[in-house]
Amino acid sequence: MTTSAGSGLLPIFVSGDLSKPQPTVTRAIVIFHGVKRNAVGYFQSANDAAHSAGKAGTFVIAPQFLIDEDAQAFHLDPSILRWHHEGWEGGSGATGPVPISSFDAIDALLANLADRSRFPDLEQVVLAGHSGGGQIVQRYAVVGRGEAELAKVGVRVRYVVANPSSYVYFSEDRPASTDSFARYSGSCKNVNRWKYGVEDPPPYVGQNQISFADMEDRYIHRDVIYLLGTADNDPHHPDLDISCEAEAQGPHRFARGKAYFAYIKARHPEKFSQRLWEVPHVAHDERDMFHSKCGMQALFDVPGCTSAEQ
Repeated sequence: MTTSAGSGLLPIFVSGDLSKPQPTVTRAIVIFHGVKRNAVGYFQSANDAAHSAGKAGTFVIAPQFLIDEDAQAFHLDPSILRWHHEGWEGGSGATGPVPISSFDAIDALLANLADRSRFPDLEQVVLAGHSGGGQIVQRYAVVGRGEAELAKVGVRVRYVVANPSSYVYFSEDRPASTDSFARYSGSCKNVNRWKYGVEDPPPYVGQNQISFADMEDRYIHRDVIYLLGTADNDPHHPDLDISCEAEAQGPHRFARGKAYFAYIKARHPEKFSQRLWEVPHVAHDERDMFHSKCGMQALFDVPGCTSAEQ
C-alpha cells in the first residue's frame, strides 16, 4: 500500500482474489487478530462462521499486523510493514519500512472494498476484532476515514468490538463505581493520553482535520456493537492490559466494557444507538465469542441474540 508516508506491504489472508471482480459478494468481514497475531486462525474462524450462517456471499479479509520481533525471527522481506509491540492497536506508525499507520492500512483495505468494479453487489462491511483486535476496531471506529468511501457507494459499515482490554475515552472521567463516573484523580499521569484518552494521538488522527468533539459525535452515530463475554472477568489474565491507564477503566475486560458502554450512553442519551451484547459463560476466546448466537448476529444479522442492551 502507498500513502503520503511511503509504501509498504501488509500481509493479508483473503477468501478470494482482490484483483478480480467478485459479483456474488454481498458482505465483507474484515477480521482483526489479537496480541498473539494469529491472523490465519482468525481468518479460518470467520470463514467457518460464514459457512455456519449459510452466508455464501461473504468475503473474508484478515490483515496481519507484524511486529519487529516477527521481522527478526522470520527474516521478513524489508518491504513488509511491522510495528513496535502493540503499537498497531492504537494506529501508531510502522517502524519499517516507512511509518504507515495501521489505520492507513485499514483505509486501504476499505478502499478496495469500495471499488464497484471489484465488488459491484457489496452491501455491508463488518470490521470485527477480538482482544487486541477489538482495540484497533474501537479506535478506528472513532477516527477512521474509510467508512466515508464506502458510504459514497451505498455500502453500510458495522464495527464489532469484542473483549478489548481498553477503550478510548473522550473526557477525563473514569468509572467511580458500577454506574457512576467522575474526573480521574489518581496517580496515573498518562491516563488521558492516547490510546486511553484523546491527548497526544498519532499523526493519522491529526490528518482528520476535525476535532475530537466532532469525531465523538460521528462515532456515536456509527453502527457499533460491543460483544462482551460474561466470563472474561479475570483481573489476572495473562494478556490483560494491567497498565495504570487501563486499570483506571476497570478491573477486567467485562467490567471495562460495561463501564465504557454506560459512559458513552450517559454522554449521549438522546441520540445513542450503539449496542452492547453479552455472551453468556464465555471467557477470553475469539471463536466462542464470534460463533455464539450474539456473535453470529453481530457478524451476519442471523437472529438469536437474547442479551442485547441498547
